[in-house]
Amino acid sequence: MSAGTFTPRPGAAPVSRMILAQTALETRMLLRNGEQLLLTVIIPALLLTLFSSVDIVETGSGKSVDFLAPGILALAVLSTAFTGQAIATGFDRRYGVLKRLGASPLPRWALMAAKTLSVLVTEVLQIALLTAIAFALGWSPHGNPLSAAALILLGTAAFSGLGLLMAGTLKAEMTLAAANLVFLLLLVGGGVIVPLDKFPDAVQSVLGLLPIAALSDGLREVLQHGAALPWGDAAVLAAWALVGLGAAARWFRWE
Repeated sequence: MSAGTFTPRPGAAPVSRMILAQTALETRMLLRNGEQLLLTVIIPALLLTLFSSVDIVETGSGKSVDFLAPGILALAVLSTAFTGQAIATGFDRRYGVLKRLGASPLPRWALMAAKTLSVLVTEVLQIALLTAIAFALGWSPHGNPLSAAALILLGTAAFSGLGLLMAGTLKAEMTLAAANLVFLLLLVGGGVIVPLDKFPDAVQSVLGLLPIAALSDGLREVLQHGAALPWGDAAVLAAWALVGLGAAARWFRWE
């Protein structure tokens, strides 16, 4: 046995390995949380099944599921990237988890990257499940899947920025209440289930500028009507992403 075989090699692991390890941890924690599973999986699946099976809301010509599936996919992105991330990050901040991780070899930007990757992993699982349910209900999607993926990525960036901004500036209990309230308000008024043209003309233009409305409408244009990438909706999402991520980077407090 040569000398030095068991000599330790002190030092931090490569950043890429640390990010992957933190991503796996964040994903496991999210999937083990009953409240988060309710928001990210159960509620969207129930809403898709209920409103596709029962004629409650007038969704225009064609099958209800063709209108509802894109909106529910947008709701899934909202629930994970905004509501779930805001609540989890807010309580991590309250209990000092972010402060301790920020003092570890894992850079702060890498921690945020891991949280973002965890959101994306969860969204892939959500979309796979909701797509399977929608197909079982008779969904017939159209359009380019890459256009839908681009909209989902823009929506994820927009909602993540807003969620991190809320988690980094408000107290954890206030974040919990505010994030759930925003989720409910956007579910009702964001074009997810109820078409925006059902609202008064005076508020339609305002509601159309909401990120959830832009994501729902954009996915609907692609997956229901077979359109190319809707640049107007993409621009709205990109603007929200720039504002949310920029504000979070500026005002996020780690403790």
